[in-house]
Amino acid sequence: MLAVHDLQKSFGAFLAVGQANLEVKPGEIVAVIGPNGAGKTTLFKLITGQLKPDSGRIVFQGQDIAGLPAHRIAQQGISLSYQVVSVFGRLSVFDNVRVAVLAHQKRLLNLFTPAARLAEKETWDILESLGLTAKALAVSGSLSHGDGKVLELAIALANRPRLLIMDEPTAGMSPEETQGAIALIQRLTKELGLTVLFCEHDIEMVFSLAHRIMVMRQGRTIAQGTCEEVRCNAEVQEAYLGV
Repeated sequence: MLAVHDLQKSFGAFLAVGQANLEVKPGEIVAVIGPNGAGKTTLFKLITGQLKPDSGRIVFQGQDIAGLPAHRIAQQGISLSYQVVSVFGRLSVFDNVRVAVLAHQKRLLNLFTPAARLAEKETWDILESLGLTAKALAVSGSLSHGDGKVLELAIALANRPRLLIMDEPTAGMSPEETQGAIALIQRLTKELGLTVLFCEHDIEMVFSLAHRIMVMRQGRTIAQGTCEEVRCNAEVQEAYLGV
């Protein structure tokens, strides 16, 4: 579904991503790990069009999308859920998701369509799939951190993505919330046929969720394989796992 070949991005003299390679197959859950500053978030911004690569290829479902603007890449079927919760804090949970659904449908409010009826069923379906129906009328800014992360996931799903990219989906969560997030992601991949790419510092979470792992160090890919292959890789052990 996604193949990254020799991707490179510099900021002045600083090489943020160089010789990054990645492969994600349909239906997989793939993790990207590495020390702070390894280039994980920059890689995700390159894939989703927030940054333009200096060189290299990003092939999504057979099409090279490297350098396309973010909205074009979103239209191709890639959604990004951010590390920091980013929602309209004064809107309700329901209206946050509805705005995202309407954006995906490219529908605008007009004098002949009551706003309350727009995208109502689609929005309720997404909220139900993520267990947010009981909080639909709550003001988004009042949610707990864990519920805020789930709401952002709901907003990402409103784009009906084929590939969902998540930047540290369990950052700041309690152990109980983390376990709930793992179960939710596993369920969504099965029910919606999603392919998932994520980065995360919680190694236990990574090894319990990912089918395969790609490891970055100083902007480059140093390993990619199954959890066991990565765990046994000597360079990975030295660079990241501390053994």
